[in-house]
Amino acid sequence: IGPYNQAILSNGTLYISGQIPINPKSGVLVSGDIKLETKQSMENLKAILTEAEMTFEHVVKSSIFLSDMNQFTEVNEVYATYFNAETAPARETVEVANLPKFVNVEISMIAVK
Repeated sequence: IGPYNQAILSNGTLYISGQIPINPKSGVLVSGDIKLETKQSMENLKAILTEAEMTFEHVVKSSIFLSDMNQFTEVNEVYATYFNAETAPARETVEVANLPKFVNVEISMIAVK
């Protein structure tokens, strides 16, 4: 979408750029259902972690950007399925005025091996 890398690995730390709900194989934007949008964003993050030989257990920090904080509960329901409650990363969720391609959710992460 822009002039940046999907992720950078530096000294064992993986910095993953914000992922929006685009299917990487088809290039089609997933929209219309915040749960499906969140799942696609998380699957994009999972693919990047896997490529770096990491899992969600390696994630130490997550940032979620929402176009509507009223979707917070639904996003959390999907997000929680990817983490163990005891080892879930630090996180903030921020409502923003707009996101790339007018999506409803964008998620970035930092993982350490």
